[in-house]
Amino acid sequence: MKALEVTGKIQEGQLTLDYPLQIDNFNAVKVIILLPEADDPDDTPIEEIKESLKISLQEAKTGKRIPLEQMWEGIDAE
Repeated sequence: MKALEVTGKIQEGQLTLDYPLQIDNFNAVKVIILLPEADDPDDTPIEEIKESLKISLQEAKTGKRIPLEQMWEGIDAE
């Protein structure tokens, strides 16, 4: 089987995908639904991630970021 990871919503017992699938028609598929835990740190909304990436890109363009080689200065890692 080939696996695809997509996002969607369940409302009134119906699964709706966020975007159409760009695949050929299949007669049958297997669906595995992963529900987020209440305290799952990996459950950041997509819009929040996009906004954070936009801010980081702007900061990088204007030189407001710490260079990677300087991030580890002063950290004693063995």
